[in-house]
Amino acid sequence: MGMKKLLSVCMLAACLNGSVALAADNYKVGSTPTGMPFTYLDAKSGKIAGVMVDVIDAVSKKAGFTYEISPMVFSALIGSLQSKRIDIVSAAMIKTDERAKIIDYTNTIFSYGEGLVVPDSDKTQYTSLEQLKDKTVGIQIGTAYIAPAQKAGVTDMKLYDASTDMMRDLEKGRVQAVLVDQPIAAAYLSNNMFKNVRLVESYKPVVVRDLGLITRKGETELQQKLNTAIDALKADGTIASILKKWKLEK
Repeated sequence: MGMKKLLSVCMLAACLNGSVALAADNYKVGSTPTGMPFTYLDAKSGKIAGVMVDVIDAVSKKAGFTYEISPMVFSALIGSLQSKRIDIVSAAMIKTDERAKIIDYTNTIFSYGEGLVVPDSDKTQYTSLEQLKDKTVGIQIGTAYIAPAQKAGVTDMKLYDASTDMMRDLEKGRVQAVLVDQPIAAAYLSNNMFKNVRLVESYKPVVVRDLGLITRKGETELQQKLNTAIDALKADGTIASILKKWKLEK
């Protein structure tokens, strides 16, 4: 083989190798447009923003990869991950034993549980799910709050794809209470997104779980890459700064 032809072959191989490496370092990240402050559609930019977007952005910079956000409804996240339409989930999907059987979570970024939201006209100081037995309760599809509500005897349950839809139905009197991530409920109300409803301060969450990034089961190399970055961002205060920015920590 001539020197010129050999050089061309080597250059082609290098290009191919480079493109493969580039593709391997670019991940599709599934996130939801409804879930403030964790993820939501920013009206000004038209893009997904929030805690988990800031987290994946900081992690990508620390770990040295690029990413693209793929917006989708919450209930589609796990299926999209398993079918390889996305590579990472960065959204308000807390860790449960059931989920951990089919997907892998990184080290913890934040922990929280459900909040109870009712109309302002309902003055009851709720402390348990059992007090909701005779009410129509809105819960988001795919969340960890459905099973505990059923166990507590809630039979009139209305399921939603988006937390904003069930909050809107609460506002309009179509449901009598909703169970939603407590930080999301607090953000909705502090931003005056919904009127004449309140977050029940006396209610203590039944489901308190850890939040992390999510990958397909057995993606050891990617998990290690994400965990190394998360640990470094915790150590240097970046994660704390992100949580403080979105008023999740003082």
